[in-house]
Amino acid sequence: MSNPESKPFIATLPGVVLACLAACFLWGSAFPCVKIGYELFAVDAADVPSILAFAGTRFVIAGLMVVAGMSVATRRAFVPERRDLPAVGVLSLFQTVLQYVLFYVGLANCAGVTSSILEASNSFLCVLLAALVFRFERLTSRKVLGCLIGFAGVVLVNVTGESGGFSFTLAGEGMVLASTLAAATSSNLAKHFSREHDPVLLSGWQFVLGGTIMLVVGLAAGGHVAPADAANPLPALALLAYLGFISAAAYSLWSLALAANPVSRVAVFGFMNPVFGVLLSAVLLGETNVVSPIVAVAALVLVSLGIVIVNVRDGKALSRD
Repeated sequence: MSNPESKPFIATLPGVVLACLAACFLWGSAFPCVKIGYELFAVDAADVPSILAFAGTRFVIAGLMVVAGMSVATRRAFVPERRDLPAVGVLSLFQTVLQYVLFYVGLANCAGVTSSILEASNSFLCVLLAALVFRFERLTSRKVLGCLIGFAGVVLVNVTGESGGFSFTLAGEGMVLASTLAAATSSNLAKHFSREHDPVLLSGWQFVLGGTIMLVVGLAAGGHVAPADAANPLPALALLAYLGFISAAAYSLWSLALAANPVSRVAVFGFMNPVFGVLLSAVLLGETNVVSPIVAVAALVLVSLGIVIVNVRDGKALSRD
């Protein structure tokens, strides 16, 4: 007989691992795909209005995917109630508008691999904010050690590259780094709001709101969103649809994982983002000279070890913690 008080699958060790790794793989693929999208839509690195319009279009598509999919799944209109609106607005500000205005501008001015590595600081910030600001949990030595080991893998990938090592500019890496603070804040807000609101509903509608704001501002400032090859727009449109799917699927999985688990257990999986980002940037962008296979494997081992340390306590697996 099943135990009516048993944890949902996503709150167990296999569940959180599958959900978080799937989300991280999707996010890792976003780094190179966004840069490819800039080419397919003729978006110049200096054209901030078009960058905002491009990002806004992607997130509106993502939000509509969530809303349409959940409306079909639940057989009812998947729309927020009045009490959900403040949470949607606050989450949209941090998770979409602030995070991605900074991220898209920064990504246009630094390598896909470098940006994916800087984004890993989000995991540290999530854990610190959860313990010191939101008071969801205690900051233990085990959590700090796991984060340090995981981040060591990220640093290893960065400083051993053959592209000149670590570089930092305010318009590039600085913007990407600032976006991680907004991302970390949004993760903790998602955890906070999930106590009284449907996390998937908030995820979908914050994308619709935030994406609309970015699209309107970008277009009003003179930006454009149109395939560069008008004679054959399908590749560009297909990529844009995939970018929307990345956000819809990844953030829905991440929000559900945050709602069912402590922030630190979920956040540490964020160190997989740069690992996937490095591998996929090498494949899709040809950035093969940035890191050697041996270093990539060593980094993966360190990241995996960090995840294990954070998610295992006193010899007991997550599902029993």
